[in-house]
Order: sequence, then structure tokens, then C-alpha cells
Amino acid sequence: MAEITVVGGGLAGCEAAVSLARRGHAVKLVEMRGVKGTPAHQTDDLGELVCTNSFKSEDPQNAHGQLKREMRLLGSVLLNAADRTRVPAGSALAVDRRLFATAMSEAVAAEPGIEVIRAEIERLPDGPTVIATGPLTSDALSAAIRGALGDEGLAFFDAIAPIVHRDSLDESIVFEAGRFEESGDYLNCPMDRDSYEAFVEALRTGEAHEGHDWDAVPYFEGCLPVEVMASRGVDTLRFGPMKPIGLSDPRTGERPWAVVQLRREDRAGQMWNLVGFQTRLRIGEQRRVFTMIPGLADAEFLRWGSIHRNSYLNFPQRLSDHGGLPGRPDLVFAGQLTGVEGYTESAASGLLAALNLDRIVAGREPVVPPATTMIGGLYRFLRESTPKHFQPMNSNWGLIDPLNRRIRDKKQKRRLLAERAHDDFLAWLDQVEVAPAVDPGTLMAPGGGTMAGAGAGSDA
Repeated sequence: MAEITVVGGGLAGCEAAVSLARRGHAVKLVEMRGVKGTPAHQTDDLGELVCTNSFKSEDPQNAHGQLKREMRLLGSVLLNAADRTRVPAGSALAVDRRLFATAMSEAVAAEPGIEVIRAEIERLPDGPTVIATGPLTSDALSAAIRGALGDEGLAFFDAIAPIVHRDSLDESIVFEAGRFEESGDYLNCPMDRDSYEAFVEALRTGEAHEGHDWDAVPYFEGCLPVEVMASRGVDTLRFGPMKPIGLSDPRTGERPWAVVQLRREDRAGQMWNLVGFQTRLRIGEQRRVFTMIPGLADAEFLRWGSIHRNSYLNFPQRLSDHGGLPGRPDLVFAGQLTGVEGYTESAASGLLAALNLDRIVAGREPVVPPATTMIGGLYRFLRESTPKHFQPMNSNWGLIDPLNRRIRDKKQKRRLLAERAHDDFLAWLDQVEVAPAVDPGTLMAPGGGTMAGAGAGSDA
């Protein structure tokens, strides 16, 4: 088997390294942290989460849930670690971030075929390589990548939401509840119309960190700073992360005008983050504005919101279908650097990079799942987007091929899409001669239960 270099010890890099080692390769996993830090990471742990602690929904009728089913079939180390370190979060898979990073580090250490090297890589390595350095790729390696691609690439800034201590919240105002049929794993801060509009105005006039190039930043629409959303209109937040739908204030028995939701960060339930409140406001302004939220007047902030530079490549213009460097198919990019957005999306690209590098070193052609699957749909988006307007993308059902007949009922439509995606992904694994890492029949089926006996319907 080959000796393979994986650069980057984040989620995609860990997935790629473990997957390659389990296929019998000798892997050198090179991580810069420990020698040189980043503006966002707090530790040197492998697989550290720097933004939210949630991996989103596990329900396969949700696009993120379907992605997880495909990742489990590929032997995801991330999902195994998340299962072991999860905290209550309704239908979402959320983790204690400290325990999760420990579990990821232990999973890598348990593979005898992986050697972890702490060093900064300043040039593209020779030989089979996965580059999974993420949105905070060092300046030196970024320059080497730009030189190889002949393109400056794209950049945006990713913001981090604040975290507050549970004991500092006003229990007479904050209430436990989840929207619709979710359990009460979220804390809610209700606002009436006057307090909401005053809060929006404070966001719009708050002083933000500035930089010479920040005014022209093309923010990723799925991760806008809260003050940027507020600047788009008085009702933007109320129809976004502060929507009150499905919630009732127990003090009044009525739906609030708007709601700030808090999600648990740790198993002990001491740390809670402000959902959707990523920000670039200065710390003093964060204290002034966020304590206007009902229930947070005396909140203890355990982490302030912050902002850091994010970079990604122009995949559709510069990379091959499987994310390879033109002229060097054995150098494969993975993770957020490719233009996928989200933890599991990044990790899934690491799994696919490992599968393809294993094929390439064996003299076989790289492969990508069909666009009826979630991973296949993501990669089709990456390679077929208009290069001039390319921006990162999360998993969503709009990425995959439509059904062969129109179905108005959204629940039924998503169930059929999920069943078809599952069947087609299994068929693809068989075609490329990859055995499923888990029993397909044990995976959750759309609507509950397992996939065993779940038919694909007329649109499969």
C-alpha cells in the first residue's frame, strides 16, 4: 500500500486519515496547531469544533440526516465520536465539544497506520496527498495553492456566536421549549414588538470590528452576522433565527413577537449558545446589545462572538470532478476549502477524498456518487456552479435530482427522496466495490424506524 500525506487535522482531515489507514495505507497526518495557532481554535486537539456544537438533524427526511446516513455507510469517525459525546438538542445531533475533540483525537491515535506530525506545511507535498486545511489555511500554504491553481480564489469571513452561562439567566423570563414537535431542549427568550424593534435598532447601530477589506466581504448567506441580517430590514431576523413560530410564552399563553433561542453546548447544561447570533460586533457592544435580550440582562458570557477569515477555492473553475488538482489527480482537496459549508459536509468530502485516493494509487479512476444522493448532489454543485458566482453550500434537497413526478406533499416528497437516495447510494457502493461500513438495515428510515423493509416507492 502507499504512503499518503493528509494535511489538516480538522474534521475532513481526520475522516480522510482514518479511512485511508483502515484501507491499509501508511498515513502521515500533518497538523499545524501545536506549532502555530489560528485565530479561531482554542486547543491543539484534532477535530476541534470552532463554531456551533451542532451537526444538525439526524432525521433522514431532512437533507442533513440523509447525509449522515451516507457518511455512516462510509465508516464516518466523526459520527461515531458524536454518538459517544452527544448532548440533548431535540432532533439535532449536538455534542459536548471538549469531549468530542478528545474522542476524535483518540480515534486517530487508535489507528496504528497513522503518524501525527505537528508542523506547518508551506508547499504542496509530493506523492498522494489530501489537503484538508480548512478555511484558516496558513498564508504560506495558501500561496502555494494559489500558485498551483493560477487563481486567487475566494474569501469570506465566518462569525462565531456568543455562549452564556445557564445559571446567569433570568428564570422568570426564559422558558424551555422546542418548535413544533421537538422536545424542550432549547431555552427561549421571548420579545414583544417594542423590545424586538429596539433590539434590531441597537444591532444596526452597534460598532463592529472593521478592516480594510471587510466592507466588500461576500458573506455566506447561511452564516450571516446577526447585525448584517438586522441591516436588511426590521423583520429579517423575525423571519430568520428569531422566528417565534411553534412557540408559546408560558407567561402569556401567546406566541411572542420574536424569540432568541439558546442551544446547549455541554452535557452538564451550563453553557448555552445564542442560535444564529454569529457576530462581528466589538465586545463592549456585544455586552450592551445582547443584554437587551429578555432574560439575559445579567447574563455571564463565557465566550464572546468573534470573526475570522475563511477561504475556499473556486472548485468549478479550478478543480477536477473529485476535487483533484489539474494534472495531479493524486492531490485531492477536501473539507471547507473545497466550498462545502458545514461540519458534516466537510467530513463527508474527507471520506470521499480517501475513497478516491485509495482508488487512484491502485491505478483506478476516481468516482463520485450519483446526483440522486446527498454527497453526489453536493459534488455536482461544486463542479457545475457558475465560477463567477460560486459560494459555499450546505446539504439541501434542492441539490439532488428531482423525482419523476410532482408531489405537493412535502413530507411525502422528502420521504421518497430519502428512500431513493439511500437505495442509490447502496447501489453505488456495490458498483465501486465498497462494502458498507454498517448494516444498511440498521439506519433510521424516513419517518422513524430503520430502513429494513422500507420500500422506495414508484419514484425510486
